[in-house]
Amino acid sequence: MLGPVILAASRSDRMRRLISAAPVTKQVVDRFIPGESVADILPVIEDLTARGLELTMDVVGEDITTPEQATAARDAYLALVDRLGELGLGERVEMSVKLSMFGQSLPGGHELALANVRPVVEAAAAIGTTVTLDAEDHTTLDSMFAIHEELRRDFPQTGCVIQAYLFRTEADARRLAAAGSRVRLVKGAYKEPAEVAYQQKHEIDKAYVRILRTLMEGAGYPMVGSHDPRLISIAQELARRAGRKPDEYEFQMLYGIRGDEHLRLAAEGHRMRVYTAYGTDWYGYFMRRLAEKPANLRFFLRSMITHD
Repeated sequence: MLGPVILAASRSDRMRRLISAAPVTKQVVDRFIPGESVADILPVIEDLTARGLELTMDVVGEDITTPEQATAARDAYLALVDRLGELGLGERVEMSVKLSMFGQSLPGGHELALANVRPVVEAAAAIGTTVTLDAEDHTTLDSMFAIHEELRRDFPQTGCVIQAYLFRTEADARRLAAAGSRVRLVKGAYKEPAEVAYQQKHEIDKAYVRILRTLMEGAGYPMVGSHDPRLISIAQELARRAGRKPDEYEFQMLYGIRGDEHLRLAAEGHRMRVYTAYGTDWYGYFMRRLAEKPANLRFFLRSMITHD
C-alpha cells in the first residue's frame, strides 16, 4: 500500500524540499489548492457559489512551533471571515480548522488552541456562518472533542469531524448524533497504528456505512465526506430510510476531485459543499490528498513524466 509511504513522506523535510523544487509541482498543487491568499481565493468562492455549491474553507498549515505562528493562523481566519462578511457570503461558506494550526501541540496547547479558535467561531457566527473542527491523528481527538463541546455551549452550530477508520468512532458517533449537532464523517487520512484503526479498505468502508447509519438515524445534521460513488449512493438510501429531506444532510467533497459530481448532486437538489483549501503551507495537505486516492498519485506522477 502506497498510502502509508506517502503519509510518512509528508513528515519528511527532505521530501518536502524535493517535491517543492520540482518544476511541475505548482501546476499539480493548483488542482487541489487554488490560491495562496484571500484575494486569490475570492474569485473561486464566487464562481462555485454561483454554480449552486456551498463551501468550507481551510487555511492550510499545521506545523506550528510557536505561539506567534498560532496567533497568525487565527488572524488569517479572521481576515477570511471579514471578506466573507463584506461579500454577504456567510450563509454559503463556512470554515474548517485544524486545532494543530492554533497551537494544540504546543505546551499548554489545549488552552491555547481553545483561546485562538474561539474568536474565529465568534466572528463566523456574527456573519451567519460556522466552523467545523477537523479531526487529526488519534492522539489529538480527546482535546478536539473537549474543545468542540466547550464551543458548542455558546455556539451550538459548531461542527466536528469523525474518522471511520478509527475503532473509537462508532461510539463517538452515537454520542454526537444528537439534536443540533453537525458531524462530518470521513474515512481518515492519517497514518494510524493497527491498535487503534482499521487497516484494510473493505473494513474501513463497512465501518463508514455503520457510522453513517447511526448519524442518519440520529437527530443531528450529517455531513457525508466522501468521493466514493458507492458510498454516496448508500448515503442517499440511508437518508431516504431515515425520512430525511435533502436539506437535512449534505455531501462534502474536496476541491479538484470529481468536480462534475459536485455539480450533478447540486443540480439534483442535494446540498453539496466543496472543501476548499488555500495558503502557502500546502505540503502536508497536498501529500494527504495523494495518499487518500491512487488516482491522485497517478495524476501527479503522470504530470511529472510528461512535463517539458
